[in-house]
Amino acid sequence: MKKPVVDYRQFRPGKLNDPQFSHLKLLGGWILYFILYFLTENLIPPEKCTPVHIWLDDVIPFCEWFLIPYVLWYGLIVFSLGYFALYNIDSFKKLSKYILITQLVAMAIYILFPSRQDLRPEVFPRENFLTWCIGLLYRFDTSTGVCPSLHVAYSIGIASVWLREKGVKWIWKALLVVLVILICLSTMFIKQHSAMDFFAALPVCALAEILVFYNPLRKRKR
Repeated sequence: MKKPVVDYRQFRPGKLNDPQFSHLKLLGGWILYFILYFLTENLIPPEKCTPVHIWLDDVIPFCEWFLIPYVLWYGLIVFSLGYFALYNIDSFKKLSKYILITQLVAMAIYILFPSRQDLRPEVFPRENFLTWCIGLLYRFDTSTGVCPSLHVAYSIGIASVWLREKGVKWIWKALLVVLVILICLSTMFIKQHSAMDFFAALPVCALAEILVFYNPLRKRKR
């Protein structure tokens, strides 16, 4: 069994500045994100948001089965950060920075250019457990602050880090890529996002990719 590179049993809040635990401070970015998420969700009314819509939205049908990969996204984030925190601190730092960059850029866009989508069906075409769960999701996650999609941005970031991970078999990497593709598609098939939100996430990911993996400033310092 693979041995963790850090013994977190020794961790105490007072040791957060110790070199072996200092990488955990990057998790503080989630606190800032949730604060900004709460503010944008509650202080920007829907009528102040610009509706996002492109022709692809009318072509993509509603399909409740895509709720499964949509929800798996949450587990993928926790698993990836947890795995890298245990076995590859450098990858943990890269993924955390990637997520932090996409969070900050997306939140700035949500504040400066508020957006919403009006794609949610008023009546589900079918009544089953999955549509019931989607109804709950609609209730707790508003249709504002959607462009670019962080579901897409995080997923691409996770795939980018995993594909660079050495010692991981290609079959697992291939399965991960399939899951990430399904997650990106799920945002559109359960009508949580417009296809435009997907395309808008791509340049945000490109920026994060450059800053995390090809930072020109870091090369100049060497």
